Amino acid sequence: MLFLFRFKPCMIVHNLSIALVVVLFLALAAEFTNGVTDAANAIATVISTRVLSPTRAVIMAGTLNLVGVLVTGTAVATTIGTGIVKPEVIGLHTIAAALLTIIIWSWVAWRFGIPTSETHEMVAGLAGAGLATAGTSVLLWDGWRKVLLGLGISTVAGFALGFIVMLSIYWLFRRATYSKVRSAFGRLQIVSAAFMAFSHGSNDGQKFMGIFTMALYIGGILPSFFVPWWVVILCGAVMAIGTATGGWRIIKTMGFGITRLDPVQGFAAETSASIAILVASSFGIPLSTTHSISATIMGVGSTRRLSAVKWGTTRSIFMTWIITFPVCFVIGYVLTLITKPIMT
Repeated sequence: MLFLFRFKPCMIVHNLSIALVVVLFLALAAEFTNGVTDAANAIATVISTRVLSPTRAVIMAGTLNLVGVLVTGTAVATTIGTGIVKPEVIGLHTIAAALLTIIIWSWVAWRFGIPTSETHEMVAGLAGAGLATAGTSVLLWDGWRKVLLGLGISTVAGFALGFIVMLSIYWLFRRATYSKVRSAFGRLQIVSAAFMAFSHGSNDGQKFMGIFTMALYIGGILPSFFVPWWVVILCGAVMAIGTATGGWRIIKTMGFGITRLDPVQGFAAETSASIAILVASSFGIPLSTTHSISATIMGVGSTRRLSAVKWGTTRSIFMTWIITFPVCFVIGYVLTLITKPIMT
């Protein structure tokens, strides 16, 4: 972790350009948007089961998102910053276009209460912006391989984990009365919600650290790609503030719109999603926390019966996931053509 202390924020003042200031502001705006629209996933189930009040849940999520960012390293940040597109052949206008893509698409989806993936917005926006800047050679397969692996972990593995964990709980507590199980898991769900918020910070918080650091590198502030300690704190704090400001539309969809949850099922969904996210984070794999918790909720709900899952809402969520890649790719491409003459 010593590399985090190789760079001090005061060193940035002498080399700031207007373009770099704009991009860094956009990176923080996108991080804030992630807190509002995506971090709400971490507390949707604990609110829907009425284990915690919205205010307490939001405070807990904001705090543990920050902790997750601070203590889990920078492997995901490095994948985003150096593994999706070649940073040495793009410009600040490329990053600006990708960040604007995230902000625009996230708020459109939030307006309709549909959870979307900032991860896929980011990589698709970067790909479209990079292609508009330097052609197909800008794309790096190693990073994309991790993104595709993350897609499988978040959806297929997430659904399977939710299903298996819920069945295991049913079997372990098959002789206990429902009232005792509900009471016990009401307390345990606070732990699982905290675990989910922490794991969200470990993955999603790092992504914006990566793109923020990429901007510092391309802007000539950093001699090489490494994540300074103050970037970790700044991005983590901004995401925590975003989490604390709302996300209620997403909470309603995730907590009530997919399936009916009680504390036992909420615990199973949050624990399963957290495991998937932390495993991915440890290998530097950027994955969608939205996909993870959505898939585990579906897996948990399916243990009762398939009809227990509200497939109409689920279909809307899946459709949003499917169109995110092509739409954000196009937005990133078009915005690059607009930002290039302004910022270069």
